[in-house]
Amino acid sequence: MATQVAVTDALAEYVRAVSVREDDVLRELREVTAELPAGEAMQVSPEEGQFLALLAGLCRARTVVEVGTFTGYATLCLARAVGAGGRVITCDVTSRWADIGRGFWERAGVGERIELLLGPAAETLRGIPAGSVDLVFIDADKGNYARYFERALELIHDDGLIVIDNTLYFGRVVDSDARDADTEAIRTFNAALAEDDRVEISLLPVADGITLARKR
Repeated sequence: MATQVAVTDALAEYVRAVSVREDDVLRELREVTAELPAGEAMQVSPEEGQFLALLAGLCRARTVVEVGTFTGYATLCLARAVGAGGRVITCDVTSRWADIGRGFWERAGVGERIELLLGPAAETLRGIPAGSVDLVFIDADKGNYARYFERALELIHDDGLIVIDNTLYFGRVVDSDARDADTEAIRTFNAALAEDDRVEISLLPVADGITLARKR
């Protein structure tokens, strides 16, 4: 069994140099977000944003649901991936941070593809028709991951894909001293998903842990 490569800062920079294709709009949005409190920790990385777009393309996604908008970096990546006529429904409890991203969405020419729905995501998701979604990206409050996942299973059609972010949670999932609510929620979610025979799964040890789930 091959061992996992330890990703040093130098190796991470190499990966970005040879694979990430971040244009000025995305880069500027990322830089603005990094200046916010906890902004750098909360936003998806350029590598992850590009990976999400690739997944959406592989799924031929036309309708994407995003749970957790923040400043909309991933939203922008996904909106580009769905193409003209596609749409990204992104859910958040406030427009405070998404308002930062709106101008960047417009600059990128994808503003009309993005619908921001405000309110508790569990309620918002109930208003989206079952079986109408190609891809769901979950990146929100960790305590509700199980609820979001259950509704995501209903939202996607049989060939749809669910992508869950932060499933390694800063590495805290293997720290026996980490007993905070978010870490415990992720541990519980991961353990339940490992036994869930409704889906095929793969937890990728990249970024902060990305889990892919597809209906059997």
